[in-house]
Amino acid sequence: MILVGTSPGGTASNVITYLSRGDVALSVAITSCTTLLAPIMTPLLTYLLANQSIEVNVWNMFFSIIEVILIPIILGVSVHKFFPKFSKRFEEILPLISTIGIVAIIASIVSANAQRILSSAFVILFVVILHNLLGYLFGFLIGRVFKFSLSKTKALSIEVGMQNSGLAASLAVTHFAMYPLAAVPAVIFSVWHNVSGGILASVYSKIKD
Repeated sequence: MILVGTSPGGTASNVITYLSRGDVALSVAITSCTTLLAPIMTPLLTYLLANQSIEVNVWNMFFSIIEVILIPIILGVSVHKFFPKFSKRFEEILPLISTIGIVAIIASIVSANAQRILSSAFVILFVVILHNLLGYLFGFLIGRVFKFSLSKTKALSIEVGMQNSGLAASLAVTHFAMYPLAAVPAVIFSVWHNVSGGILASVYSKIKD
């Protein structure tokens, strides 16, 4: 759960913000900033919060995040800029490939830990839901306290509540494989925050200034 909480915002938050009639530009800016800061902040926060209980290798996590997030972004932007015709051919199929990849990761983690997940399912699900809903709530309250516009408050609420759980799952598998259930909260979060995000978007879209 610490890995989920210390991961940057996910791109799904931008879609949910759009559906919520929130400030999409702010949502994209927050996601971009937290993603760029992730190689430093995610290992550092994980170390501060979890190092007393388990060993956290900050440098290894730093390089993993560079490999998983920043290098693909740099390559994608470069290909799009210098080879626009080539990138255009794959625009429609790449989202499908990424979705299949995420589903494959989730399936492999769930199948490998099915028995343990069943024995702890209620507790894990409860904590995941609580984490997500409190993120939405505190993000919304912060926006109200600082008197942001409603569209900005919606974006902030969604950004705080939704994380890049795919990154959290990858880090759990790579660096905390000795703990069989380490990746499970991230996997459940991957499914749940899209469900809750869709419901929240339906509610937020009806709220106007």
